[in-house]
Amino acid sequence: MKNHKVFLTMAIPKVAIDRVAQIAEVQLSPYGVPCPKDMLVKELAEAEAVIADGSTIFDAQVMKAARKLRIVARFGVGFDNVDLKAATERGVYVSNTLGVLSDAVAELTIALMLALSRRLIEAHAYVKSRKWTELSDFPLGIDLSGKTLGIIGLGQIGMEVARRASGLRMAILYYDVVRREDAERLYEAKCSSLENLLKDSDFITLHVPLASKTEKLIGRSELALMKPTAYLINTARGKVVDQAALWQGLKEGRIAGAALDVYEVEPIARDEPLLQLDNVILTPHIGSATAETRTKMALTAADDVIRVLKGEKPLNLVNRELLES
Repeated sequence: MKNHKVFLTMAIPKVAIDRVAQIAEVQLSPYGVPCPKDMLVKELAEAEAVIADGSTIFDAQVMKAARKLRIVARFGVGFDNVDLKAATERGVYVSNTLGVLSDAVAELTIALMLALSRRLIEAHAYVKSRKWTELSDFPLGIDLSGKTLGIIGLGQIGMEVARRASGLRMAILYYDVVRREDAERLYEAKCSSLENLLKDSDFITLHVPLASKTEKLIGRSELALMKPTAYLINTARGKVVDQAALWQGLKEGRIAGAALDVYEVEPIARDEPLLQLDNVILTPHIGSATAETRTKMALTAADDVIRVLKGEKPLNLVNRELLES
Protein backbone atom coordinates (compact mmCIF):
# COMPACT_ATOMS: atom_id res chain seq x y z
CA MET A 1 0.00 0.00 0.00
CA LYS A 2 1.30 3.46 -0.92
CA ASN A 3 1.71 5.76 2.07
CA HIS A 4 1.86 9.07 0.23
CA LYS A 5 -0.97 11.04 -1.36
CA VAL A 6 -0.45 13.53 -4.20
CA PHE A 7 -3.25 15.78 -5.44
CA LEU A 8 -3.36 17.25 -8.96
CA THR A 9 -5.48 20.36 -9.51
CA MET A 10 -5.21 19.85 -13.28
CA ALA A 11 -4.52 17.10 -15.78
CA ILE A 12 -0.87 16.67 -16.75
CA PRO A 13 0.80 14.29 -19.23
CA LYS A 14 0.37 10.64 -18.25
CA VAL A 15 4.10 9.92 -18.24
CA ALA A 16 4.51 12.21 -15.22
CA ILE A 17 1.48 10.81 -13.40
CA ASP A 18 2.85 7.29 -13.88
CA ARG A 19 6.19 8.36 -12.44
CA VAL A 20 4.63 9.76 -9.27
CA ALA A 21 2.24 6.80 -9.00
CA GLN A 22 5.21 4.49 -8.47
CA ILE A 23 5.56 5.80 -4.92
CA ALA A 24 2.29 7.61 -4.15
CA GLU A 25 -1.45 7.53 -4.58
CA VAL A 26 -2.29 10.15 -7.19
CA GLN A 27 -5.68 11.86 -7.28
CA LEU A 28 -6.78 14.20 -10.07
CA SER A 29 -9.18 16.96 -9.13
CA PRO A 30 -12.71 16.35 -10.47
CA TYR A 31 -13.70 19.96 -9.83
CA GLY A 32 -12.18 21.73 -12.84
CA VAL A 33 -9.79 24.69 -12.85
CA PRO A 34 -9.60 26.61 -10.65
CA CYS A 35 -10.36 24.14 -7.88
CA PRO A 36 -12.96 25.65 -5.49
CA LYS A 37 -11.45 26.59 -2.15
CA ASP A 38 -13.73 24.40 -0.01
CA MET A 39 -12.98 21.38 -2.17
CA LEU A 40 -9.26 22.17 -2.17
CA VAL A 41 -9.19 22.29 1.63
CA LYS A 42 -11.01 18.95 1.75
CA GLU A 43 -8.68 17.23 -0.71
CA LEU A 44 -5.50 18.56 0.90
CA ALA A 45 -6.40 17.25 4.35
CA GLU A 46 -4.33 14.11 3.71
CA ALA A 47 -2.14 15.20 0.78
CA GLU A 48 1.60 15.58 1.19
CA ALA A 49 2.11 17.13 -2.23
CA VAL A 50 0.13 18.96 -4.86
CA ILE A 51 0.91 19.70 -8.50
CA ALA A 52 -0.94 22.95 -9.07
CA ASP A 53 -2.26 25.06 -11.92
CA GLY A 54 -1.83 28.83 -11.96
CA SER A 55 -5.34 29.91 -10.99
CA THR A 56 -6.23 27.73 -7.97
CA ILE A 57 -5.56 29.85 -4.88
CA PHE A 58 -3.28 28.56 -2.13
CA ASP A 59 -3.74 31.21 0.53
CA ALA A 60 -2.89 31.16 4.24
CA GLN A 61 -6.18 29.47 5.11
CA VAL A 62 -5.54 26.65 2.65
CA MET A 63 -1.99 26.25 3.91
CA LYS A 64 -3.16 26.04 7.50
CA ALA A 65 -5.75 23.38 6.68
CA ALA A 66 -3.28 21.28 4.68
CA ARG A 67 -1.49 19.95 7.74
CA LYS A 68 0.46 17.22 5.93
CA LEU A 69 1.41 19.29 2.90
CA ARG A 70 5.14 19.36 2.10
CA ILE A 71 5.30 20.83 -1.42
CA VAL A 72 3.24 22.87 -3.86
CA ALA A 73 4.76 22.13 -7.27
CA ARG A 74 3.55 24.75 -9.75
CA PHE A 75 2.96 23.45 -13.26
CA GLY A 76 4.25 26.69 -14.75
CA VAL A 77 6.41 29.68 -13.90
CA GLY A 78 4.20 32.14 -12.02
CA PHE A 79 3.45 31.52 -8.37
CA ASP A 80 1.35 34.58 -7.54
CA ASN A 81 -1.57 32.24 -6.71
CA VAL A 82 0.47 30.80 -3.83
CA ASP A 83 0.89 32.65 -0.53
CA LEU A 84 4.66 32.27 -0.39
CA LYS A 85 4.95 33.70 3.12
CA ALA A 86 2.36 31.31 4.52
CA ALA A 87 3.99 28.36 2.76
CA THR A 88 7.43 29.26 4.07
CA GLU A 89 6.17 29.74 7.62
CA ARG A 90 4.69 26.24 7.55
CA GLY A 91 7.80 24.71 5.99
CA VAL A 92 6.07 23.96 2.68
CA TYR A 93 8.29 24.00 -0.39
CA VAL A 94 7.04 25.89 -3.44
CA SER A 95 8.61 24.97 -6.78
CA ASN A 96 8.02 25.89 -10.41
CA THR A 97 9.07 24.77 -13.90
CA LEU A 98 10.84 27.88 -15.15
CA GLY A 99 13.89 26.24 -16.68
CA VAL A 100 12.04 24.01 -19.15
CA LEU A 101 9.58 26.40 -20.78
CA SER A 102 11.82 29.31 -21.74
CA ASP A 103 12.21 28.20 -25.35
CA ALA A 104 8.48 27.72 -25.92
CA VAL A 105 7.54 31.12 -24.48
CA ALA A 106 10.34 32.85 -26.37
CA GLU A 107 9.21 31.22 -29.63
CA LEU A 108 5.62 32.36 -29.07
CA THR A 109 6.88 35.88 -28.37
CA ILE A 110 8.77 35.96 -31.66
CA ALA A 111 5.77 34.46 -33.46
CA LEU A 112 3.54 37.23 -32.14
CA MET A 113 6.07 39.86 -33.21
CA LEU A 114 6.09 38.41 -36.72
CA ALA A 115 2.30 38.21 -36.79
CA LEU A 116 2.07 41.87 -35.82
CA SER A 117 4.78 43.11 -38.16
CA ARG A 118 3.48 41.21 -41.21
CA ARG A 119 -0.23 41.55 -40.34
CA LEU A 120 -0.67 37.78 -40.57
CA ILE A 121 -4.08 37.58 -38.89
CA GLU A 122 -5.46 40.22 -41.25
CA ALA A 123 -3.79 38.57 -44.25
CA HIS A 124 -5.37 35.22 -43.41
CA ALA A 125 -8.82 36.81 -43.09
CA TYR A 126 -8.23 38.71 -46.35
CA VAL A 127 -7.64 35.54 -48.34
CA LYS A 128 -10.39 33.57 -46.57
CA SER A 129 -12.91 36.32 -47.38
CA ARG A 130 -12.00 36.00 -51.09
CA LYS A 131 -11.11 39.68 -51.35
CA TRP A 132 -7.81 38.87 -53.06
CA THR A 133 -8.01 39.87 -56.71
CA GLU A 134 -5.35 39.71 -59.43
CA LEU A 135 -3.43 42.61 -57.91
CA SER A 136 -3.41 42.57 -54.12
CA ASP A 137 -4.26 45.81 -52.35
CA PHE A 138 -3.39 44.33 -48.94
CA PRO A 139 -1.63 46.93 -46.70
CA LEU A 140 2.10 46.68 -46.21
CA GLY A 141 3.74 45.30 -43.09
CA ILE A 142 7.12 46.24 -41.64
CA ASP A 143 10.52 44.54 -41.30
CA LEU A 144 11.82 43.28 -37.98
CA SER A 145 15.40 43.56 -39.21
CA GLY A 146 16.82 46.91 -38.16
CA LYS A 147 14.08 47.59 -35.61
CA THR A 148 14.66 48.02 -31.87
CA LEU A 149 13.27 45.46 -29.44
CA GLY A 150 12.81 46.52 -25.84
CA ILE A 151 12.82 43.61 -23.39
CA ILE A 152 11.42 44.34 -19.94
CA GLY A 153 12.76 41.60 -17.67
CA LEU A 154 15.87 39.83 -18.91
CA GLY A 155 15.63 36.57 -17.00
CA GLN A 156 15.73 33.13 -18.60
CA ILE A 157 12.82 33.77 -20.96
CA GLY A 158 13.93 37.30 -21.78
CA MET A 159 17.40 35.99 -22.65
CA GLU A 160 15.94 33.42 -25.04
CA VAL A 161 13.92 36.18 -26.71
CA ALA A 162 17.11 38.25 -27.02
CA ARG A 163 18.92 35.29 -28.60
CA ARG A 164 16.25 34.92 -31.28
CA ALA A 165 15.83 38.65 -31.88
CA SER A 166 19.57 38.99 -32.37
CA GLY A 167 19.33 36.37 -35.12
CA LEU A 168 16.68 38.55 -36.77
CA ARG A 169 19.18 41.45 -36.70
CA MET A 170 17.17 43.55 -34.27
CA ALA A 171 18.80 46.05 -31.93
CA ILE A 172 18.09 45.11 -28.30
CA LEU A 173 17.43 47.31 -25.30
CA TYR A 174 16.64 45.82 -21.91
CA TYR A 175 15.38 46.97 -18.55
CA ASP A 176 15.98 44.79 -15.51
CA VAL A 177 16.77 45.09 -11.82
CA VAL A 178 20.17 43.51 -12.49
CA ARG A 179 22.78 44.21 -15.14
CA ARG A 180 23.07 41.39 -17.70
CA GLU A 181 26.58 41.65 -19.06
CA ASP A 182 26.23 38.24 -20.75
CA ALA A 183 23.41 39.61 -22.92
CA GLU A 184 25.43 42.72 -23.65
CA ARG A 185 28.36 40.59 -24.77
CA LEU A 186 26.44 37.91 -26.70
CA TYR A 187 23.64 39.94 -28.28
CA GLU A 188 24.94 43.54 -28.08
CA ALA A 189 22.01 44.32 -25.78
CA LYS A 190 22.06 47.74 -24.13
CA CYS A 191 20.89 48.36 -20.58
CA SER A 192 18.27 51.12 -20.45
CA SER A 193 15.99 52.93 -18.09
CA LEU A 194 12.34 51.97 -18.42
CA GLU A 195 11.48 55.43 -19.70
CA ASN A 196 14.10 55.39 -22.46
CA LEU A 197 13.23 51.83 -23.45
CA LEU A 198 9.58 52.81 -23.89
CA LYS A 199 10.54 55.87 -25.95
CA ASP A 200 13.08 54.20 -28.21
CA SER A 201 11.69 50.71 -28.93
CA ASP A 202 9.70 49.62 -31.97
CA PHE A 203 8.57 46.44 -30.20
CA ILE A 204 8.31 45.99 -26.43
CA THR A 205 7.99 42.57 -24.82
CA LEU A 206 7.30 41.82 -21.15
CA HIS A 207 9.02 39.03 -19.21
CA VAL A 208 8.66 39.95 -15.54
CA PRO A 209 6.93 38.06 -12.71
CA LEU A 210 3.80 39.47 -11.14
CA ALA A 211 4.62 41.26 -7.88
CA SER A 212 3.57 44.46 -6.14
CA LYS A 213 6.25 46.39 -8.07
CA THR A 214 5.25 44.99 -11.46
CA GLU A 215 1.45 45.06 -11.20
CA LYS A 216 0.22 47.50 -13.85
CA LEU A 217 3.83 48.28 -14.72
CA ILE A 218 2.54 49.31 -18.14
CA GLY A 219 -0.27 51.81 -17.76
CA ARG A 220 -1.54 55.00 -19.33
CA SER A 221 1.61 57.06 -18.73
CA GLU A 222 3.93 54.30 -19.97
CA LEU A 223 1.87 53.77 -23.12
CA ALA A 224 2.02 57.53 -23.74
CA LEU A 225 5.82 57.30 -23.91
CA MET A 226 5.77 54.70 -26.69
CA LYS A 227 6.02 55.54 -30.37
CA PRO A 228 2.68 55.63 -32.20
CA THR A 229 4.23 53.03 -34.55
CA ALA A 230 5.29 50.70 -31.70
CA TYR A 231 3.86 47.34 -30.64
CA LEU A 232 3.47 45.76 -27.18
CA ILE A 233 3.70 42.00 -26.53
CA ASN A 234 2.80 40.37 -23.22
CA THR A 235 3.47 36.68 -22.64
CA ALA A 236 4.31 37.17 -18.94
CA ARG A 237 1.42 37.84 -16.53
CA GLY A 238 -1.82 39.63 -17.39
CA LYS A 239 -1.84 42.07 -14.48
CA VAL A 240 1.52 43.52 -15.48
CA VAL A 241 -0.46 45.57 -18.02
CA ASP A 242 -3.34 47.90 -17.21
CA GLN A 243 -5.78 46.32 -19.64
CA ALA A 244 -8.21 49.25 -19.68
CA ALA A 245 -5.41 51.69 -20.43
CA LEU A 246 -4.12 49.42 -23.19
CA TRP A 247 -7.57 49.23 -24.77
CA GLN A 248 -7.82 53.03 -24.72
CA GLY A 249 -4.36 53.40 -26.22
CA LEU A 250 -5.08 50.92 -29.00
CA LYS A 251 -8.48 52.41 -29.75
CA GLU A 252 -7.08 55.91 -30.00
CA GLY A 253 -4.04 54.83 -32.03
CA ARG A 254 -1.49 55.88 -29.41
CA ILE A 255 0.40 52.70 -30.28
CA ALA A 256 0.16 50.65 -33.47
CA GLY A 257 -0.88 47.35 -31.95
CA ALA A 258 -0.44 44.70 -29.29
CA ALA A 259 -0.35 40.93 -28.83
CA LEU A 260 -1.46 39.34 -25.56
CA ASP A 261 -1.25 35.76 -24.36
CA VAL A 262 -2.17 36.62 -20.75
CA TYR A 263 -4.93 38.74 -19.21
CA GLU A 264 -6.03 40.37 -15.97
CA VAL A 265 -8.83 37.80 -15.73
CA GLU A 266 -8.65 34.40 -17.40
CA PRO A 267 -10.47 33.17 -19.39
CA ILE A 268 -11.01 36.60 -20.94
CA ALA A 269 -14.51 38.00 -20.40
CA ARG A 270 -16.90 37.74 -23.35
CA ASP A 271 -17.57 41.48 -23.18
CA GLU A 272 -13.88 42.44 -22.94
CA PRO A 273 -13.44 45.59 -25.12
CA LEU A 274 -10.14 44.31 -26.54
CA LEU A 275 -12.11 41.68 -28.45
CA GLN A 276 -13.61 44.43 -30.60
CA LEU A 277 -10.28 45.83 -31.82
CA ASP A 278 -8.53 44.91 -35.05
CA ASN A 279 -5.04 46.00 -33.98
CA VAL A 280 -4.60 43.41 -31.24
CA ILE A 281 -3.80 39.69 -31.41
CA LEU A 282 -5.18 37.58 -28.55
CA THR A 283 -4.10 34.02 -27.75
CA PRO A 284 -5.42 31.81 -24.89
CA HIS A 285 -2.38 31.63 -22.54
CA ILE A 286 -0.47 29.18 -24.72
CA GLY A 287 3.08 30.30 -23.92
CA SER A 288 4.18 26.82 -22.86
CA ALA A 289 1.64 24.91 -24.93
CA THR A 290 3.79 22.59 -26.99
CA ALA A 291 3.74 18.82 -26.56
CA GLU A 292 7.45 18.69 -25.78
CA THR A 293 7.44 21.53 -23.27
CA ARG A 294 4.32 20.42 -21.40
CA THR A 295 5.83 16.94 -20.99
CA LYS A 296 9.08 18.45 -19.66
CA MET A 297 7.11 20.67 -17.27
CA ALA A 298 5.10 17.73 -15.96
CA LEU A 299 8.20 15.62 -15.39
CA THR A 300 9.99 18.52 -13.70
CA ALA A 301 7.10 19.03 -11.26
CA ALA A 302 6.76 15.29 -10.72
CA ASP A 303 10.46 14.85 -9.99
CA ASP A 304 10.42 17.63 -7.40
CA VAL A 305 7.40 16.02 -5.72
CA ILE A 306 9.19 12.67 -5.63
CA ARG A 307 12.33 14.23 -4.17
CA VAL A 308 10.36 15.83 -1.34
CA LEU A 309 8.42 12.64 -0.60
CA LYS A 310 11.78 10.87 -0.31
CA GLY A 311 13.02 13.47 2.15
CA GLU A 312 15.15 15.42 -0.31
CA LYS A 313 15.09 19.06 -1.43
CA PRO A 314 13.31 20.09 -4.66
CA LEU A 315 15.59 21.33 -7.44
CA ASN A 316 13.36 24.15 -8.68
CA LEU A 317 12.68 25.83 -5.36
CA VAL A 318 11.03 29.27 -5.25
CA ASN A 319 11.09 29.95 -1.49
CA ARG A 320 14.78 29.29 -1.16
CA GLU A 321 14.86 30.70 2.35
CA LEU A 322 13.67 27.27 3.50
CA LEU A 323 17.13 25.94 2.66
CA GLU A 324 18.60 28.25 5.30
CA SER A 325 16.20 27.24 8.07
